[in-house]
Amino acid sequence: MTSRTDVGFMPMRLGKVVAVAGQDGPSFYVVLEGVTQDVQLPFSIGEMEAFNLAATLTGVRFGRPMGPQFAVGLLHALGGSIRQVRIDRLVAVRGGTAYGATVEVEGPAGVELVDARPSDALNLVALVPAPIAVAPEVLAEAHSGMEGDSPDAVLLRRAVAAEQMSIKPPSDP
Repeated sequence: MTSRTDVGFMPMRLGKVVAVAGQDGPSFYVVLEGVTQDVQLPFSIGEMEAFNLAATLTGVRFGRPMGPQFAVGLLHALGGSIRQVRIDRLVAVRGGTAYGATVEVEGPAGVELVDARPSDALNLVALVPAPIAVAPEVLAEAHSGMEGDSPDAVLLRRAVAAEQMSIKPPSDP
């Protein structure tokens, strides 16, 4: 089976999750890093997705499964595995552009492509490692979004420079 990474997709890995102070409070970002090239892809994600991803990346464990752990449990219970996550398209949203992702899942019925938000797909990959590939047009959009002095460009550049967000482990009762 030919993988879409064979046609110009960039192999990447999870770098960090950061919180950056902005005019309206904190904004949350994930930063992907190139595997074979010195390139970074920062993009905005929701607060809860950032919390879950940062907890996983920093080794924080919870007594009960959070959403991503539950999804991975279902995937395994059904005999599936993640072959690859692709951040593969630009999606027009109110106020700008977001990214779309596809999770390539292999199971007893074969290979299926599942549409996802990148933050949800990356939360899965943090738990069950799989390759991450990013489309050239997504990288180009991200690069152009970091140029200039717009508030969004400034936040993206600050996200790249920021340190990994830390999550305080839950207290024992």
